[in-house]
Amino acid sequence: MRALVIAEHRNNNLKNSTLSAITFAKSVANSFDILLLSNDVSILSGKLAKFGAETVHTIESDEFENYLAQNYASSTAEVAEELDFDIVITPATTTGKDFMPRVAAKLEAGMASDIIGTVEEDGELLFKRPVWAGSAIALTEITTDKKAVTVRVSAFDVATEVNTDSEIKEFSLEEDLESDVEFVELIESESNRPELTDADVVVSGGRGLKSKDGFDEIMEGLADSLNAAIGASRAAVDAEYCSNDLQVGQTGKIVAPKLYIAVAISGAIQHLAGMKDSKTIVAINKDDEAPIFEVADYGLVADAFTVVPQLIDMIKKG
Repeated sequence: MRALVIAEHRNNNLKNSTLSAITFAKSVANSFDILLLSNDVSILSGKLAKFGAETVHTIESDEFENYLAQNYASSTAEVAEELDFDIVITPATTTGKDFMPRVAAKLEAGMASDIIGTVEEDGELLFKRPVWAGSAIALTEITTDKKAVTVRVSAFDVATEVNTDSEIKEFSLEEDLESDVEFVELIESESNRPELTDADVVVSGGRGLKSKDGFDEIMEGLADSLNAAIGASRAAVDAEYCSNDLQVGQTGKIVAPKLYIAVAISGAIQHLAGMKDSKTIVAINKDDEAPIFEVADYGLVADAFTVVPQLIDMIKKG
């Protein structure tokens, strides 16, 4: 099986989600290539060449300065068809979930999303994916010759560099990129903190913090002391304590940091689906029967407004 991994990047920085997709590609394919779509491929092509791909294919165009699903899908499908790849792989991020179904449609390929692993039964490769908020695992077989998958980033380690560099080749599209969608504007919040899905430490707050002021006071102080990213439960987002781009859970972002601290989060199954693969989970909640304690490695039954400031002081003192 030959695999094609689509590189995900932002502001000319390679995202760790790509490296997790590479790890998955190595586990299922005899060989894999990488496709880089960018308005300046020189910045990232050399870095991508260090992760064991046979070839890094590049397409450079001003149309890739801003992401549009149509441009990504048409380019990816043409490369996969022309170079005869068996499986196309991208991370199950907001971007990957957006354009990969279009790729599958163009290739007339079966697709499986949010893959967390594979098994082989009777000579057939089956893809493992969580269902019912992660309470069960489905085994999915893709019966088409070409396959398209998105992979859950938290389920795979970040790939490491290898000693030999891949060949870098420019791919020429047969047709110019055209889209019936116009990019208007990207509005994003600015932060000096690590990105939520890439951070080693994540601290998340819930509705138990009672207000936006309470959320900011507790979570910002804790995050600053640990150089952590800030997350939130859906209940906190719905209560407008914070913006929805911080939501962790089934309908938010999936994270698996080295340390996850849940503050005043009860632990609804939808939230647990987004963070239960974290390496170490610490829960702080004044309700000793909160479901979050069932997945926590360490639990503290206490009022967050009392113990978190004490914890911050202890961290600062070393």
